[in-house]
Amino acid sequence: MSLPQDAMDGKTLAQALTLFAQERGWQTFHTPKNLAMALSVEVSEILEIFQWTDGHASRDLAADKRQALAEEIGDVMIYLTMLAAQFNIDPQDAAWAKMAINANKYPAAQVYGKSLKYNEY
Repeated sequence: MSLPQDAMDGKTLAQALTLFAQERGWQTFHTPKNLAMALSVEVSEILEIFQWTDGHASRDLAADKRQALAEEIGDVMIYLTMLAAQFNIDPQDAAWAKMAINANKYPAAQVYGKSLKYNEY
């Protein structure tokens, strides 16, 4: 099932998701707690795709697993966007701001090739 193009034109993902929920009477269920829990469940479903594979095999997914991964990433993005919208947070802006913080915490010259946490080097 796909959304009609006119449902997406001129709308942000958050706006489209709000409309989608309103059309189904679901907004009452979309509390921050429920959205955070749903987000956690969907991330766990991503983990399930990779469960019991080694690191190298996880880079080369079969077509069906790649499709499942794409769908779960979509679910994660949906719940993350809906949660962020509840607090008027733009997820992309938040990610860029966090990247700036991480750049200071993890200077490339100091941490290159290391997997230590910032307080361990």
